[in-house]
Amino acid sequence: MLIGLFSLLACQLAGEVIAHALHLPIPGPVLGIVILFCGLALRHRLTGSDPTDARSAIGSTSDTLLRNLGLLFVPAGAGIIQSIGLVASNGIAIGVALAGSTLLTLIATVATFRLVRRLSGGDRA
Repeated sequence: MLIGLFSLLACQLAGEVIAHALHLPIPGPVLGIVILFCGLALRHRLTGSDPTDARSAIGSTSDTLLRNLGLLFVPAGAGIIQSIGLVASNGIAIGVALAGSTLLTLIATVATFRLVRRLSGGDRA
């Protein structure tokens, strides 16, 4: 598990370093997950191993982190409760922002799905 955690954190660190060094508008963790994906894909090509194998170091570490994901939301929830007055005074703006971003996410997801489906030949109409 220690090697898996090291691998995940090393990819995130590499993404952060690249994002800051090149002044990219992409968050470091997003670059880190791309680096991790490329590393796993490369390992799969070189060794023929299954990239979705849950017995791998990264797989078992990821499973452990996902099982305990709820704990990561406790500090955020406590911060919101401490600022409940601020949240209440800006409730309408927060609600509009949440609804708008959800709608934009759904539209982008559907558009991406339709584009990929058309490019892959799944949609002839």
